[in-house]
Amino acid sequence: NATIRIKARNLRTGTTLEKTFQSGDRVQDVRLDYHNVQYLYTDGELYHFMDNETFDQPAVKSDLVGEYAGYLQGGMEVKLTFYDGEAIDIELPTSVDLKVVSAEASVRGDTATGVVKKVKTETGLEVQVPNFVNEGDTIRVDTRTGAYLTRA
Repeated sequence: NATIRIKARNLRTGTTLEKTFQSGDRVQDVRLDYHNVQYLYTDGELYHFMDNETFDQPAVKSDLVGEYAGYLQGGMEVKLTFYDGEAIDIELPTSVDLKVVSAEASVRGDTATGVVKKVKTETGLEVQVPNFVNEGDTIRVDTRTGAYLTRA
């Protein structure tokens, strides 16, 4: 009798578990709804979006948005995953363009390759960037890693 081992993630809590099933076991299907939405604003506790098709405005708790908050800009398109009418996941584009609002001063004469400094973007996100990036520049950042990609 064959066994199947899986690693699954609880959609509500985000915890993972390992489970073993026998070949004849049945599992319940889960229906997920995916909606393309536009980010509108945050009031601190909730993040407000607008569904591109229905124009509904779902509000999402800040703990779901989590570390992605620094990438969100007004009008940005993201994908929300819903289970039983509740948003359980958010998916951002792979990269976003953010304006640099403050940058550490470059060390004059420091021309070594690979020299980086920290900048702060319009959303409050802090990013390590090459020395040539200055305040007022727009940079492209990878939303999966938080890494600087290029000047936009």
